[in-house]
Amino acid sequence: MKSGYLIYIITIVIVSCGTNTDRDSDTAERLQQQADNNVVEVITLEKTVFPRQLLSNGKLAATARASLSFYSPGPLASIPVKNGQCVTKGTVLAKVNRPDLELALESAHLSLKKAEMDMLDYLVGQGYPARDTTTVPPEIMAVARMKSGYSVAQNNLSKARMDMDGTVLRAPFSGRVADIFLRQYDQSGTKTFCTLVDDSSFDVAFTVMESEYNFLSKGLAVKVIPYADASCICSGNITDINPLVDKNGQILVRASVKGGGKLLDGMNVKVTVERMISDVLVVPRSAVVIRDNLDVLFTYTDDGKAHWTYVTIITSNGDSHVVTANTSRGAVLSEGDRVIISGNLNLADGSSVVLAK
Repeated sequence: MKSGYLIYIITIVIVSCGTNTDRDSDTAERLQQQADNNVVEVITLEKTVFPRQLLSNGKLAATARASLSFYSPGPLASIPVKNGQCVTKGTVLAKVNRPDLELALESAHLSLKKAEMDMLDYLVGQGYPARDTTTVPPEIMAVARMKSGYSVAQNNLSKARMDMDGTVLRAPFSGRVADIFLRQYDQSGTKTFCTLVDDSSFDVAFTVMESEYNFLSKGLAVKVIPYADASCICSGNITDINPLVDKNGQILVRASVKGGGKLLDGMNVKVTVERMISDVLVVPRSAVVIRDNLDVLFTYTDDGKAHWTYVTIITSNGDSHVVTANTSRGAVLSEGDRVIISGNLNLADGSSVVLAK
Protein backbone atom coordinates (compact mmCIF):
# COMPACT_ATOMS: atom_id res chain seq x y z
CA MET A 1 0.00 0.00 0.00
CA LYS A 2 2.78 2.37 0.93
CA SER A 3 4.77 1.52 -2.20
CA GLY A 4 1.73 2.19 -4.38
CA TYR A 5 1.23 5.60 -2.76
CA LEU A 6 4.93 6.44 -3.29
CA ILE A 7 4.71 5.53 -7.00
CA TYR A 8 1.64 7.80 -7.30
CA ILE A 9 3.49 10.77 -5.77
CA ILE A 10 6.53 10.29 -8.02
CA THR A 11 4.26 10.18 -11.07
CA ILE A 12 2.58 13.46 -10.11
CA VAL A 13 5.96 15.20 -9.64
CA ILE A 14 7.25 14.00 -12.99
CA VAL A 15 4.11 15.20 -14.77
CA SER A 16 4.27 18.60 -12.99
CA CYS A 17 7.92 19.14 -13.89
CA GLY A 18 7.17 18.40 -17.48
CA THR A 19 4.27 20.84 -17.46
CA ASN A 20 6.37 23.66 -15.85
CA THR A 21 9.13 23.08 -18.36
CA ASP A 22 6.65 23.37 -21.20
CA ARG A 23 5.15 26.55 -19.66
CA ASP A 24 8.58 28.21 -19.29
CA SER A 25 9.40 27.30 -22.86
CA ASP A 26 6.11 28.81 -24.08
CA THR A 27 6.69 32.02 -22.08
CA ALA A 28 10.20 32.47 -23.46
CA GLU A 29 8.91 31.86 -26.97
CA ARG A 30 6.14 34.46 -26.53
CA LEU A 31 8.61 37.04 -25.18
CA GLN A 32 10.92 36.39 -28.09
CA GLN A 33 8.00 36.82 -30.50
CA GLN A 34 7.05 40.08 -28.78
CA ALA A 35 10.61 41.32 -28.99
CA ASP A 36 10.83 40.33 -32.64
CA ASN A 37 7.59 42.10 -33.51
CA ASN A 38 7.91 45.36 -31.58
CA VAL A 39 6.47 48.29 -33.48
CA VAL A 40 8.49 51.39 -32.66
CA GLU A 41 8.65 55.09 -33.50
CA VAL A 42 11.94 56.83 -34.14
CA ILE A 43 13.34 60.34 -34.45
CA THR A 44 16.53 61.49 -36.11
CA LEU A 45 18.92 62.87 -33.51
CA GLU A 46 20.15 66.41 -34.08
CA LYS A 47 21.67 69.18 -32.01
CA THR A 48 19.16 71.84 -31.07
CA VAL A 49 18.20 74.47 -28.49
CA PHE A 50 16.87 73.15 -25.18
CA PRO A 51 14.82 75.15 -22.64
CA ARG A 52 16.37 74.11 -19.33
CA GLN A 53 13.82 74.50 -16.53
CA LEU A 54 14.04 75.19 -12.83
CA LEU A 55 10.89 74.56 -10.79
CA SER A 56 9.91 76.18 -7.51
CA ASN A 57 6.93 77.37 -5.48
CA GLY A 58 6.17 81.01 -4.74
CA LYS A 59 3.69 83.51 -3.39
CA LEU A 60 2.29 86.55 -5.19
CA ALA A 61 2.34 90.09 -3.81
CA ALA A 62 0.82 93.01 -5.69
CA THR A 63 3.43 95.51 -6.87
CA ALA A 64 1.31 98.38 -5.51
CA ARG A 65 -0.78 97.77 -2.39
CA ALA A 66 -2.04 100.36 0.09
CA SER A 67 -4.09 100.33 3.29
CA LEU A 68 -6.24 103.47 3.21
CA SER A 69 -7.81 105.38 6.10
CA PHE A 70 -9.44 108.78 6.62
CA TYR A 71 -7.36 111.77 7.68
CA SER A 72 -10.50 113.19 9.34
CA PRO A 73 -12.55 110.30 10.81
CA GLY A 74 -16.28 110.45 11.39
CA PRO A 75 -19.61 108.81 10.50
CA LEU A 76 -19.62 107.45 6.96
CA ALA A 77 -21.85 109.52 4.69
CA SER A 78 -21.42 107.40 1.54
CA ILE A 79 -19.48 104.43 0.18
CA PRO A 80 -19.80 104.53 -3.63
CA VAL A 81 -17.56 101.47 -4.27
CA LYS A 82 -17.67 97.77 -3.38
CA ASN A 83 -15.14 95.05 -2.71
CA GLY A 84 -13.61 93.75 -5.93
CA GLN A 85 -14.44 96.89 -7.90
CA CYS A 86 -11.76 98.30 -10.20
CA VAL A 87 -11.16 102.03 -9.82
CA THR A 88 -8.92 104.62 -11.42
CA LYS A 89 -6.60 107.04 -9.67
CA GLY A 90 -8.56 109.82 -7.91
CA THR A 91 -11.85 107.89 -7.66
CA VAL A 92 -13.83 108.70 -4.48
CA LEU A 93 -13.94 105.59 -2.32
CA ALA A 94 -15.90 106.98 0.63
CA LYS A 95 -16.90 110.19 2.46
CA VAL A 96 -17.51 111.02 6.10
CA ASN A 97 -19.98 113.57 7.42
CA ARG A 98 -18.19 116.35 9.36
CA PRO A 99 -20.34 119.54 9.57
CA ASP A 100 -17.99 120.89 12.24
CA LEU A 101 -15.15 120.91 9.73
CA GLU A 102 -17.35 122.70 7.19
CA LEU A 103 -17.98 125.45 9.76
CA ALA A 104 -14.28 125.60 10.62
CA LEU A 105 -13.45 126.07 6.94
CA GLU A 106 -15.98 128.90 6.61
CA SER A 107 -14.62 130.57 9.76
CA ALA A 108 -11.10 130.32 8.39
CA HIS A 109 -12.19 132.09 5.22
CA LEU A 110 -13.78 134.91 7.25
CA SER A 111 -10.74 135.25 9.49
CA LEU A 112 -8.49 135.58 6.45
CA LYS A 113 -10.66 138.31 4.98
CA LYS A 114 -10.61 140.28 8.26
CA ALA A 115 -6.84 139.88 8.53
CA GLU A 116 -6.46 141.10 4.97
CA MET A 117 -8.47 144.25 5.80
CA ASP A 118 -6.35 144.87 8.90
CA MET A 119 -3.17 144.45 6.86
CA LEU A 120 -4.30 146.97 4.25
CA ASP A 121 -5.32 149.47 6.98
CA TYR A 122 -1.82 149.20 8.44
CA LEU A 123 -0.22 149.82 5.02
CA VAL A 124 -2.44 152.87 4.40
CA GLY A 125 -1.39 154.21 7.77
CA GLN A 126 2.22 153.83 6.63
CA GLY A 127 1.50 155.93 3.53
CA TYR A 128 1.11 153.19 0.92
CA PRO A 129 -1.81 153.10 -1.55
CA ALA A 130 -4.79 150.95 -0.55
CA ARG A 131 -4.92 147.55 -2.20
CA ASP A 132 -1.68 148.12 -4.10
CA THR A 133 1.00 146.13 -2.35
CA THR A 134 3.41 145.92 -5.29
CA THR A 135 5.30 149.01 -4.15
CA VAL A 136 5.54 147.96 -0.50
CA PRO A 137 9.09 146.95 0.55
CA PRO A 138 9.37 143.30 1.67
CA GLU A 139 10.34 144.20 5.25
CA ILE A 140 7.29 146.50 5.63
CA MET A 141 5.01 143.84 4.14
CA ALA A 142 6.34 141.25 6.61
CA VAL A 143 5.55 143.56 9.55
CA ALA A 144 2.05 144.23 8.15
CA ARG A 145 1.35 140.49 7.87
CA MET A 146 2.44 139.87 11.44
CA LYS A 147 0.59 142.79 13.01
CA SER A 148 -2.65 142.07 11.15
CA GLY A 149 -2.51 138.31 11.78
CA TYR A 150 -2.69 137.69 8.02
CA SER A 151 0.00 134.97 7.98
CA VAL A 152 -1.66 133.10 10.86
CA ALA A 153 -5.05 133.36 9.12
CA GLN A 154 -3.55 131.87 5.94
CA ASN A 155 -2.15 128.90 7.88
CA ASN A 156 -5.48 128.35 9.62
CA LEU A 157 -7.26 128.31 6.27
CA SER A 158 -4.78 125.77 4.86
CA LYS A 159 -5.32 123.57 7.92
CA ALA A 160 -9.12 123.81 7.61
CA ARG A 161 -8.95 122.87 3.93
CA MET A 162 -6.73 119.89 4.70
CA ASP A 163 -9.13 118.70 7.40
CA MET A 164 -12.04 119.05 5.02
CA ASP A 165 -10.22 117.24 2.21
CA GLY A 166 -9.54 114.45 4.74
CA THR A 167 -13.25 113.66 4.89
CA VAL A 168 -13.05 112.29 1.34
CA LEU A 169 -11.04 109.12 0.68
CA ARG A 170 -9.66 108.89 -2.87
CA ALA A 171 -7.75 106.17 -4.70
CA PRO A 172 -4.04 107.11 -4.83
CA PHE A 173 -3.54 104.84 -7.87
CA SER A 174 -5.61 102.63 -10.17
CA GLY A 175 -6.45 99.21 -8.78
CA ARG A 176 -9.00 96.90 -7.18
CA VAL A 177 -10.77 97.67 -3.89
CA ALA A 178 -10.71 95.10 -1.08
CA ASP A 179 -11.34 94.72 2.67
CA ILE A 180 -14.29 97.11 3.02
CA PHE A 181 -16.11 95.96 6.14
CA LEU A 182 -17.90 99.14 7.30
CA ARG A 183 -21.29 100.38 6.17
CA GLN A 184 -22.91 103.75 5.72
CA TYR A 185 -23.35 105.61 9.06
CA ASP A 186 -20.65 103.51 10.77
CA GLN A 187 -17.84 105.44 12.41
CA SER A 188 -14.78 105.35 10.17
CA GLY A 189 -12.33 105.67 13.06
CA THR A 190 -8.61 105.99 12.43
CA LYS A 191 -8.03 102.37 11.38
CA THR A 192 -7.83 101.09 7.81
CA PHE A 193 -11.05 101.61 5.88
CA CYS A 194 -10.07 99.55 2.82
CA THR A 195 -7.18 98.10 0.87
CA LEU A 196 -6.35 99.09 -2.69
CA VAL A 197 -4.45 96.55 -4.81
CA ASP A 198 -2.98 97.15 -8.24
CA ASP A 199 -3.45 93.69 -9.77
CA SER A 200 -2.02 94.60 -13.17
CA SER A 201 1.39 93.35 -12.03
CA PHE A 202 2.75 91.25 -9.18
CA ASP A 203 6.00 90.38 -7.49
CA VAL A 204 6.52 86.68 -6.90
CA ALA A 205 9.02 85.53 -4.29
CA PHE A 206 10.45 82.00 -4.50
CA THR A 207 13.54 80.11 -3.38
CA VAL A 208 16.08 77.94 -5.21
CA MET A 209 18.89 75.73 -3.97
CA GLU A 210 22.34 77.27 -3.84
CA SER A 211 23.51 74.80 -6.50
CA GLU A 212 21.19 76.60 -8.95
CA TYR A 213 22.69 80.05 -8.29
CA ASN A 214 24.77 80.07 -11.49
CA PHE A 215 21.67 79.12 -13.48
CA LEU A 216 19.96 82.40 -12.53
CA SER A 217 20.38 85.93 -13.82
CA LYS A 218 18.32 89.12 -13.78
CA GLY A 219 15.93 89.37 -16.70
CA LEU A 220 15.59 85.60 -17.08
CA ALA A 221 12.09 84.58 -18.18
CA VAL A 222 9.70 82.94 -15.70
CA LYS A 223 6.27 81.37 -15.98
CA VAL A 224 3.78 81.46 -13.12
CA ILE A 225 0.85 79.03 -12.75
CA PRO A 226 -1.62 79.36 -9.83
CA TYR A 227 -2.41 76.17 -7.95
CA ALA A 228 -6.06 77.21 -8.15
CA ASP A 229 -6.10 77.28 -11.97
CA ALA A 230 -3.56 75.26 -13.95
CA SER A 231 -4.82 76.75 -17.24
CA CYS A 232 -3.73 80.24 -16.20
CA ILE A 233 -0.13 80.79 -17.31
CA CYS A 234 1.45 84.23 -16.82
CA SER A 235 4.90 85.36 -17.92
CA GLY A 236 7.46 87.61 -16.29
CA ASN A 237 11.15 88.18 -15.60
CA ILE A 238 13.52 87.87 -12.66
CA THR A 239 14.11 91.27 -11.04
CA ASP A 240 16.14 90.46 -7.94
CA ILE A 241 18.45 87.69 -6.69
CA ASN A 242 19.42 87.87 -3.03
CA PRO A 243 23.19 87.18 -2.80
CA LEU A 244 22.87 85.25 0.49
CA VAL A 245 22.24 81.58 1.26
CA ASP A 246 19.86 80.95 4.16
CA LYS A 247 20.20 78.25 6.83
CA ASN A 248 18.32 75.80 4.59
CA GLY A 249 20.79 76.25 1.72
CA GLN A 250 18.34 78.29 -0.34
CA ILE A 251 18.49 81.63 -2.16
CA LEU A 252 15.57 84.08 -2.34
CA VAL A 253 14.60 85.22 -5.83
CA ARG A 254 11.98 87.75 -6.94
CA ALA A 255 10.33 88.18 -10.31
CA SER A 256 7.83 90.62 -11.79
CA VAL A 257 4.75 89.12 -13.48
CA LYS A 258 1.89 90.70 -15.41
CA GLY A 259 -1.43 89.84 -13.82
CA GLY A 260 -3.88 90.37 -16.65
CA GLY A 261 -6.79 90.19 -14.19
CA LYS A 262 -6.17 86.48 -13.58
CA LEU A 263 -3.99 86.62 -10.47
CA LEU A 264 -4.76 87.63 -6.88
CA ASP A 265 -2.60 89.11 -4.16
CA GLY A 266 -1.36 86.33 -1.85
CA MET A 267 -1.89 83.47 -4.34
CA ASN A 268 0.31 80.37 -4.07
CA VAL A 269 1.85 79.58 -7.46
CA LYS A 270 4.19 77.25 -9.30
CA VAL A 271 7.20 79.05 -10.76
CA THR A 272 9.15 77.83 -13.78
CA VAL A 273 12.41 79.51 -14.78
CA GLU A 274 13.72 78.79 -18.26
CA ARG A 275 17.17 79.27 -19.77
CA MET A 276 17.92 78.23 -23.32
CA ILE A 277 20.88 75.86 -23.84
CA SER A 278 22.13 75.64 -27.43
CA ASP A 279 23.88 72.93 -29.45
CA VAL A 280 22.80 69.88 -27.41
CA LEU A 281 21.29 66.47 -28.18
CA VAL A 282 17.66 66.34 -27.03
CA VAL A 283 15.36 63.31 -26.82
CA PRO A 284 11.85 62.84 -25.40
CA ARG A 285 11.71 61.40 -21.89
CA SER A 286 10.10 58.26 -23.32
CA ALA A 287 13.29 57.48 -25.24
CA VAL A 288 15.33 56.76 -22.10
CA VAL A 289 14.80 53.49 -20.20
CA ILE A 290 16.67 51.70 -17.41
CA ARG A 291 18.90 48.73 -18.09
CA ASP A 292 21.45 47.38 -15.59
CA ASN A 293 20.41 50.28 -13.34
CA LEU A 294 21.78 52.70 -15.93
CA ASP A 295 20.14 55.08 -18.41
CA VAL A 296 19.86 53.61 -21.88
CA LEU A 297 18.30 54.56 -25.18
CA PHE A 298 17.86 52.38 -28.26
CA THR A 299 18.98 53.32 -31.73
CA TYR A 300 17.50 51.82 -34.87
CA THR A 301 19.72 50.45 -37.60
CA ASP A 302 19.00 49.66 -41.22
CA ASP A 303 19.01 45.93 -40.51
CA GLY A 304 15.84 46.37 -38.42
CA LYS A 305 17.56 45.90 -35.10
CA ALA A 306 17.43 47.90 -31.85
CA HIS A 307 20.81 48.53 -30.29
CA TRP A 308 21.08 50.01 -26.85
CA THR A 309 23.39 52.87 -26.02
CA TYR A 310 24.33 53.88 -22.51
CA VAL A 311 23.73 57.62 -22.02
CA THR A 312 24.19 60.29 -19.37
CA ILE A 313 21.34 62.71 -18.74
CA ILE A 314 22.77 66.22 -18.50
CA THR A 315 19.53 68.02 -17.60
CA SER A 316 15.78 67.65 -18.10
CA ASN A 317 12.54 69.55 -18.32
CA GLY A 318 8.93 68.44 -18.27
CA ASP A 319 9.06 66.38 -21.47
CA SER A 320 12.65 66.05 -22.67
CA HIS A 321 16.21 65.08 -21.70
CA VAL A 322 19.54 66.50 -22.80
CA VAL A 323 21.73 63.42 -23.27
CA THR A 324 25.30 62.52 -24.15
CA ALA A 325 26.97 59.15 -24.68
CA ASN A 326 28.18 57.41 -21.52
CA THR A 327 31.81 57.13 -22.60
CA SER A 328 32.75 55.14 -19.49
CA ARG A 329 30.64 52.35 -21.03
CA GLY A 330 32.20 52.81 -24.46
CA ALA A 331 28.98 54.32 -25.86
CA VAL A 332 28.84 56.54 -28.95
CA LEU A 333 25.99 58.87 -29.82
CA SER A 334 25.99 61.23 -32.79
CA GLU A 335 23.79 63.50 -34.85
CA GLY A 336 21.91 61.53 -37.46
CA ASP A 337 21.36 58.49 -35.24
CA ARG A 338 17.78 57.26 -35.27
CA VAL A 339 16.53 57.00 -31.71
CA ILE A 340 13.56 54.83 -30.72
CA ILE A 341 11.05 56.89 -28.71
CA SER A 342 8.16 54.44 -28.25
CA GLY A 343 7.71 50.68 -28.02
CA ASN A 344 11.05 50.38 -26.24
CA LEU A 345 9.99 49.14 -22.79
CA ASN A 346 10.51 45.43 -23.56
CA LEU A 347 13.41 45.74 -25.97
CA ALA A 348 16.76 44.04 -25.51
CA ASP A 349 20.00 44.73 -27.32
CA GLY A 350 19.67 43.36 -30.83
CA SER A 351 15.86 42.96 -30.75
CA SER A 352 14.15 42.99 -34.12
CA VAL A 353 11.77 45.90 -34.51
CA VAL A 354 9.34 47.26 -37.09
CA LEU A 355 8.92 50.95 -37.76
CA ALA A 356 5.44 52.33 -37.19
CA LYS A 357 3.71 53.48 -40.35
